[in-house]
Amino acid sequence: MKLIIQIPCYNEAQTLTIALDALPKHIDGIDEIEYLIINDGSKDDTVQVAKDWGVNYVVSFPRNKGLARGFMAGLDACIRNGADIIVNTDADNQYCGDDIEKLVRPILDKEAEIVIGERPIDDIDDFSPLKKKLQHLGSYVVRKASDTDIPDAPSGFRAFSRDAAMHLNVVNQYTYTLETIVQAGRNRMAITSVPVRTNPELRKSRLFHSMGGYIKKSMLTIIRAFLMYRPLTFFSICGLIPFVIGVAYVIRFLVFFAGGNGAGHTQSLIIASMLIMIGFMTFILGLQADIIAANRKILEDVQYRIRRMEAAEAAGESFQDITEKVENTDK
Repeated sequence: MKLIIQIPCYNEAQTLTIALDALPKHIDGIDEIEYLIINDGSKDDTVQVAKDWGVNYVVSFPRNKGLARGFMAGLDACIRNGADIIVNTDADNQYCGDDIEKLVRPILDKEAEIVIGERPIDDIDDFSPLKKKLQHLGSYVVRKASDTDIPDAPSGFRAFSRDAAMHLNVVNQYTYTLETIVQAGRNRMAITSVPVRTNPELRKSRLFHSMGGYIKKSMLTIIRAFLMYRPLTFFSICGLIPFVIGVAYVIRFLVFFAGGNGAGHTQSLIIASMLIMIGFMTFILGLQADIIAANRKILEDVQYRIRRMEAAEAAGESFQDITEKVENTDK
């Protein structure tokens, strides 16, 4: 059983050694632990610091591409290098390295495919009261959108089985944390959370520059993910609103007409017909989006199979060999 711990990095030379030193060197049930960093266009000595420390792999971008792209590049590299379990953590040492054992334990015990580290949000002194409330609100919205019970959706401290990692596909440019939970929930992956500890803040977050920007990007990410995985529900709700209002206008006209005053309220019928048509067209748009989502599921399955074939080739195995391994792991 091989574990690879990946760390996305962007100008992390000052804190990377602290984070690396805190990572575990041995975990019961794990035969081999390796370390990988994703250099997301760093301009400082991040790569050299990582190599001097002794990381096993470095994935480098010539320019900054964002956390989501870096995360997916790291997963691909871990899969290609034979990881059975992948843990993602931060380069600023936000999370307690000793808790990685807690993250991988449900996967080792075949109880989950994805494990999210649940931070003690209310007890983190570095979070303002507003940020704490927003973290809870964001997690609540993600739980509803994903049909999961994950209490700390924005947490980047998480573990993936190889099979789960092969299924993931992040398309937004902002962050992987929210979209992957929605995707996992809607694809019925076994996802759970475990309580983890955090360390004092070493630097300010680089993911967002203002609270308003954080809220805007997070909500757009959640809505987009919901649109991708439940488009018919989304558009049906949107179309139901003008449709119901249109029907209300029709009823209003009929009430006036029954009272002998219908001639002066024909504009109600015009408004009603427009609203009902808008509602109906929105529903039709939802049907089209649902068909596109079904095609997207097929493409995801093709991508998953390609990743399995690449992993088998990298390991010097046949596709059938690695298929048997995955199936035996799931039993």
